[in-house]
This record gives sequence, structure tokens and C-alpha cells, in this order.
Amino acid sequence: MYNQLTEEIIRQIRAVSDHVTTGEDINPDYAKDEMPIYGTKMPELAVQPRSTEEVAAVVKICYENNIPVTPRGAGTGLVGGAVPLYGGVLIDLSRMNRIKSYDMENFVVEVEAGVLLNDLAADARSRGMLYPPDPGEKFACLGGNVATNAGGMRAVKYGATRDYVRAMTVVLPTGEITHFGSTVSKTSSGYSLLNLMIGSEGTLGIITELTLKIIPAPKNVVSLIIPFTDLETALATVPKFKMAHMNPQAIEFMEREIILVSERYVGKAVFPKDMDGQEVGAYLLITLDGNSEEEVGALTEKAAELVLEAGAMDVLVADTPAKLADAWAARSSFLEAIMEETTLLDECDVVVPVNRIADYMKFVNKVGGECGLVIKSFGHAGDGNIHIYQCSNDLSRDEFVKRVDRFFDIIYKKATDMGGLVSGEHGIGSGKIKYLADSVGETNMALMEGIKRVFDPKMILNPGKVCYRI
Repeated sequence: MYNQLTEEIIRQIRAVSDHVTTGEDINPDYAKDEMPIYGTKMPELAVQPRSTEEVAAVVKICYENNIPVTPRGAGTGLVGGAVPLYGGVLIDLSRMNRIKSYDMENFVVEVEAGVLLNDLAADARSRGMLYPPDPGEKFACLGGNVATNAGGMRAVKYGATRDYVRAMTVVLPTGEITHFGSTVSKTSSGYSLLNLMIGSEGTLGIITELTLKIIPAPKNVVSLIIPFTDLETALATVPKFKMAHMNPQAIEFMEREIILVSERYVGKAVFPKDMDGQEVGAYLLITLDGNSEEEVGALTEKAAELVLEAGAMDVLVADTPAKLADAWAARSSFLEAIMEETTLLDECDVVVPVNRIADYMKFVNKVGGECGLVIKSFGHAGDGNIHIYQCSNDLSRDEFVKRVDRFFDIIYKKATDMGGLVSGEHGIGSGKIKYLADSVGETNMALMEGIKRVFDPKMILNPGKVCYRI
């Protein structure tokens, strides 16, 4: 259904861009993202544009010639979303990486889509500001964060990426340039095309520039490492923070095994493994913030009393930059640590109601054992978003995929029955379309495909992703 690139089409693209590679010169990383279990495919041509206008010129040529186009940032996705399944042209936005300007009176920053999350976070912090979205992968591009509505660890207090997108510049599949949103903080002005684009995973348009909300950074931050005998007791504690009128910046949970894996990877032990002769089975990692030491100190004392009454074994306080860095180093390295020790790997980031996490995790671990898979889990206890990794070092690839598919069929249905959803922040890509359809139903899938066809009449933009199955 798509055309192949010809020498004439390549010549046309080279005429509008000086940043083109073809054949063996194409970066081999473009064939995959961070989860290659969902397949690999090389594009026929790759472009690294430096401006919105350059993106638009390339896309226009592709539209006129019915060539598939795959947008890409840093390639840190986990669902095959940036894999050029049908070859064609790949547009790598990572060189569009300028932080353009700050508007401190309206609390926004203008950036290009290729700016890394880590770079904006550091730059904003140097100005006394905070960009609250905090996905685990700090070296992802902001355009990709917005395209998947990545939430991260601070979502429990500050909200997900969607809550910080004020406006964007978008190249449509036709090559037209348009703008969605505005610097203002509220609107009732027709359909929200801005919010439709957020989470669309590069299937409706290519985000090239963003206007993002920032806030004054809290002056004091402290993290608490809280060991428990078991995960069920740890997770039962989480709703108590809301009931106690506390508002932690982050509430992460993790099982013992994933901490052992991660600490081997980073080469430093920070989390206690035994307390008074009793083995630690699970942990909460909680971050509190405020605008004075007194405020944060009072919050820390209140939190400690709460968790100890709820069955915590102890409370360890990380209140210096070095201690904070150590506490979060293991948490931030979970994926890399698992990859280091695992031959075959898949994952999901299902989200369930907060008060159902413990029951769901008990179910997941049981089903994982029945399917003959090693399960390693952690997640955002404050918002119900769970990262579940399926691991194997001894199965064949075909057998592994077969077992994971059975595992997903069961645990996604359970999540849906509990009122949950297929993905909290990683997206659907090509890897989770089947499970999304099972969860939301064919009527909703047809509605999404209808929206796709309005934006992309020739269906050339990131085909085979989210809702469009070829």
C-alpha cells in the first residue's frame, strides 16, 4: 500500500534537507527502540532536521509520493513506537534541541521537541524553577514524553506531562504546519486538538516545538526509604497518606529482588536487606518537598509515624544531596539493571486503582509463575502505574513470546476488570495494540482509527501503531 523510495524522491528530499542518510550510512539504532522484542526494521532514508520548516518540507514530499514516515526522538520507548515498520523515511528530531526562551511572568518555557528531559530539568533548576514531569528515563526527548504522555514519579503530586503542555507546533502528515494551544492556562475554545495530540505517539502529527508550564522549585526535598516485610503491607500504607492530608512528591514501591538486581548494577548498597534479623520483602521510596526545613521536617515526622503504625520495619531519611542521589540511583537504574542480567525481556506498564495494587500484584506474581516466567516489578504506588517485567535467560525466543502473550492476556483482562488501563505512560506503539483493543473494545478502536484518518488521509504517519493495524 506504500510506495518505495526512488532516486528521484531521494533527490527531492536532499534538495530540502542537508541532513539525509541512506543505505549503510543510516544509524543501525534507528531499526529499534529500547525493547527490540517488538521487532526491528531499518528505514530506507533518515533525516535529522534542524527546523520545523525542514520537517514540513520532507513530510510534504512523502505525502505526495505515499511514503511512510516514522518520527523519532532519543529512541527510549518500550513498545516499538519508533520502529519504522514499513521502511520509508525516518525523521530523527533529536538535533532540534534548543531551549528557546523562558517567560517567567507566565511560567512557561519554549523548547524544541528534541530537548532532553534531563537538560530542561537542569536548566530550569538553575533558574529556581521546576519542570515537574519526571519519567524514569531522563535522557528521553521532550517531544517523545509528550507524544506518550509520560508521567513519571512526581505525577502523584504534580500530575502527568499532559498537565504541563500549554502549546505546540505540529507538522501534519500533509506537510502543513499548524499550532495547537496557547500560553494561557485555561480554555473552552472548541475541541482540544492540543490534548488529542498529547499521547498520540506520532500517529496524528509530528510535534516539533513545545510551550511547557514550569513552577517555582520547592526549596527543600527529602526522601524516605521505608522497608516492609512484604509488598502487601507496604502498598496498604499508600492510601493513608491521602487520608492524612499529606501530599508526597513521589511514592514508589519496589520488591526486594529488583533492588538486589539494581544495586548489583550500580555497585552500591543503599537499601537495608534485613532488620533485626528479619528479611525485608519490599520497600516504599517516598519524596516530600516544601519551602522550609521546618515544613519538610514536620512532614517527615508525620510520615514516619504513619508508616511505622502501618507496619513499616523502619524509616531511613535521605536529607542531603549525596543521600538523595544514592537513594534514587538504584530506582533510576531498574531497567538498565534488568537488561544487564536478562537475555529475553518484555514489559508492561499497566495502571490500576491505587487501592487495588496489592491484590493485582499478588495476582500478577501468581500468573507469572504459572506461565513459567520470572517477574520483576516496581512502580508508582501513588497513582497505580505498575511496571512489570517478564524475564528469561533459558527460553527460546518463540517460547518466550508465546508465554508472555498468554501472561498479558490474563493480567490485562484482570486490570480491566479492576477498572484499570493497558498503559499508564509508555504508550501502545505496535506492541500493545491487541491488548488495547481487548481492553477498550472495537467501538473505541474504530473511533480512534477514524480520528487517525481525519489527520492522516493516506495513513503514512507512523503506520501500524496505537490503533491502526495493517
